[in-house]
Amino acid sequence: MPSRPLRKLGFLTIGMFDEADPRPGHDATLALIELGEDLGFDSAWVRDRHLQFGVSSPIAVLAAATQRTDRIELGTAVIPLGWENPLRLAEDLATVDILSGGRLNPGVSVGQPTHFAHISSALYPDTAALEQFGFERLTRLLHCLRGGRVSDFSGTEGIESYSERVQPHSPGLIRRMWYGGGSLRSARWAGRNQMNFLTSSVVKLEAETEASARNEPDFASVQLAHIQEFRAHHPDGERARVSQGLVVIPTDSATAEQRAKYESYARVRLERTCVPQGPQRLLFAPDIVGPSAYVAERLSAHPAFREADEVAFALPFSFAYRDYVQILTDMATRLGPALGWRPGGVVAP
Repeated sequence: MPSRPLRKLGFLTIGMFDEADPRPGHDATLALIELGEDLGFDSAWVRDRHLQFGVSSPIAVLAAATQRTDRIELGTAVIPLGWENPLRLAEDLATVDILSGGRLNPGVSVGQPTHFAHISSALYPDTAALEQFGFERLTRLLHCLRGGRVSDFSGTEGIESYSERVQPHSPGLIRRMWYGGGSLRSARWAGRNQMNFLTSSVVKLEAETEASARNEPDFASVQLAHIQEFRAHHPDGERARVSQGLVVIPTDSATAEQRAKYESYARVRLERTCVPQGPQRLLFAPDIVGPSAYVAERLSAHPAFREADEVAFALPFSFAYRDYVQILTDMATRLGPALGWRPGGVVAP
């Protein structure tokens, strides 16, 4: 059993679709979120994918999900702020949070957009060289969500009334803001700025981490260092919220064909987990595939998992809808209980 009993069980989907017929893919994403609620999951998350065949507008998709669900929390993991105007995004986030009844959990990240040299003239035709993609962009978003002043004009003009802050204002939303980080620097920033921390199946191996490690750093030890760094700088300390997002595939009710597909998927991806990848020296977590008892044993031995009491397990990108139904069903009925979780967030004694 992990040192922190699993309190919240969530899942994440990329929401893939066919370019020639995108509606069925989006409908399937919404159907998975509905299934997640029916199965008792605490949260469902969508991943932002620009200029790809996955969810490019997570807020629009989650707005639709608010009208098809009643209880499940809805998150983004993550919205890259380099694509966004913080004030406009704040309006969208607050609106969807109001529609959801306070269930939105926006996850965001900073940094220059991927392939920026190829898209800068379309995204920022007049200001590309001036745009700032660091934490100051996130600071602006948080200011808007807190109800900070964004206009020096308010009052009535003719028959129209104007506010000096973003409308609608959703007071509780600021406490449900998450930062998706994979480095010590991002962990520190999220903690100091009182955000929640999303850590996924990818982390950055930094010189600072290597210098403090007694042995060769592996994914789990690096991720654990990030969680500890986050909590060390957060006012809530050990109570600060952390959610882990590994790729986990329980196979209890899978067919033989499905098990073979899942094992092949993990096997092909295993090589990249052996050594740091690319100039950023990224470490990838191995996928965990097998019966729930085996998966629970692996997770309970994972140092970083033992420090988190919330998860958003990532669904593989390229599987069929029926595969996702089987995986989510086994997560909720087999894996979650094996980790001490119960629907509705009630932890087993």
